[in-house]
Amino acid sequence: MRAALIQLNVTDDPAANLAVTLAHVKTAVAGGAGFVLTPEMTNGLSSSREHQHAIFRPEAQDETLAGLRAAAAEAGIWLLIGSLGLTTTDADGRFANRSFLIAPDGTVAARYDKIHMFDVNVSETEIYRESAGYRPGSAAVVAQTPFAAIGMTVCYDLRFAYLYRRLAQAGAQILTVPAAFNHITGAAHWEPLLRARAIETGCFVLAPAQTGFHAETRGKGRRTHGHSLAVAPWGEVLLDAGSDPGVFFVDLDLARVDQARARVPSLTHDRKITGP
Repeated sequence: MRAALIQLNVTDDPAANLAVTLAHVKTAVAGGAGFVLTPEMTNGLSSSREHQHAIFRPEAQDETLAGLRAAAAEAGIWLLIGSLGLTTTDADGRFANRSFLIAPDGTVAARYDKIHMFDVNVSETEIYRESAGYRPGSAAVVAQTPFAAIGMTVCYDLRFAYLYRRLAQAGAQILTVPAAFNHITGAAHWEPLLRARAIETGCFVLAPAQTGFHAETRGKGRRTHGHSLAVAPWGEVLLDAGSDPGVFFVDLDLARVDQARARVPSLTHDRKITGP
């Protein structure tokens, strides 16, 4: 299986972002990819709650989802939409941060709502409260495809190892980590955490990312780390996309999952413990 990781530098204009993403999907297909992955918040990044309410739509009305479903069906590929910001019917008005796996016929094969919210104080000037605008999910998801079982996660989930262990023990062979990773924490933690999740689980880890400074029409903008990564089950970095937007290819041999787990079968070595 050839996979293609799409690295984006989205704005807060979903229509413009979709046009760029669709062009990258075509490039990925032309390069032989049967599995194409986009980053978190493929439809747009905005620091303005008012603007988010103006641009986000319910799932059934989201143009990015519709456009990418049509592209997957036209090309006959599997497509992971890393995530979309979507409106919900929640009484508090919070959005969903939802990842989609699209089948080659254009249907939605699986959905996953980001569980862990990015509520952090990166610095005195970079403070994030994702849970103020987005409601957390609660269900872990492993999607079955003809080529692999895929455990779906999003960005800040990466810091919670128990989720990845649970996905792997439920059969996942590929873990997806689409992200819009902060540039400060990304420089320090992105690669080590992705490699750790691969080593701990014996899975391939595919992490398509947002990159660069994201200009906004209404808001201060933000910067993301880039460096979309593909990591093998033994922990080797197979692909580092650097900091430029584009399409980046990696070939996956799923036999490596079984090989890594046979060498170190730690997924079967859980022990019941007491304390502290």
